[in-house]
Amino acid sequence: MIKNDTIYGDAYPEMERVMKNTVAFINGLRQGLTPLFDDDPVEHLSYRIKSDESMREKCKRRGLPETRESALNVLCDAIGIRIVCAFRSDVYLIRDHIVENEAFEIIEEKDYIKHAKPNGYRSYHMILKSEGYFIEIQLRTISMDTWAALEHQIKYKKNVGKSLSLITSELKRCADELASTDISMQTIRDMIRNMEDEK
Repeated sequence: MIKNDTIYGDAYPEMERVMKNTVAFINGLRQGLTPLFDDDPVEHLSYRIKSDESMREKCKRRGLPETRESALNVLCDAIGIRIVCAFRSDVYLIRDHIVENEAFEIIEEKDYIKHAKPNGYRSYHMILKSEGYFIEIQLRTISMDTWAALEHQIKYKKNVGKSLSLITSELKRCADELASTDISMQTIRDMIRNMEDEK
């Protein structure tokens, strides 16, 4: 559907095409990797073009004019893709295949899995460029994604008040416990795979 009335103007159809091509590449990766490991490395995949309202609001927060130039050439998350994996190793497996694809120019990478944010947030962030458009990719494990969803809910609650400090502390503790569980789950899967290789 053409949305010329948004901040993106007549670029919207091209953005949709670039997004769909990127998603098709990731799904193709999944199909190619699944037979090799007897398992789909991606648990689920979501994607979107940031809504006109959200993009305008972000421009305001950043002190930018609400223009197509700001939305597409200054900010880098108009197109967003989230890839959720069961295991940490799958996050890096998918990341490596994305980097190897010559269709993508890698603009930036931030590893918040190995270097978590102070609040406990963990995820692998990538900014790509394809056919002139920026694409933000977030790669996470299931536990990281669940934690981020909860943290996002709290961020927009206005009646947290005095409980904020306690909730923030509990979230950080929970994030650390989930990270430890992710490592343990990875170890168990590696042990199972090693047993299968020895047969």
